[in-house]
Amino acid sequence: MKVVNLSNGAELANNLSTADTFFKRLKGLMFSKSLPAGHGLLIRPCQSIHTFFMNYSIDVLYLSEDFEIVGLDETVKPATVGKYHKRAKSVLELPAGMIQKTETKIGNYLTIN
Repeated sequence: MKVVNLSNGAELANNLSTADTFFKRLKGLMFSKSLPAGHGLLIRPCQSIHTFFMNYSIDVLYLSEDFEIVGLDETVKPATVGKYHKRAKSVLELPAGMIQKTETKIGNYLTIN
């Protein structure tokens, strides 16, 4: 699957995985060696994340039901707890630096297909 920012046309990921079961959400990116450029993980349902048992930083987008960005965390370091976003229905985890590189902002809308 591919993720595009509808607000500016920037591609955020072209190889998106989904964690939509209890065990997939529980594992997330834990114990993975990296999150390569072009890859991402969509976790749903989800309102907050952590980066325990990870060895690299990530960017995090908190998404509403209609994929509006309602929160973001840039370059979340390992062993960190992310913010809780009440309006979030899912979370998109991306390689660190992707938010800045694509000029993604709160209020932007994404498309996932």
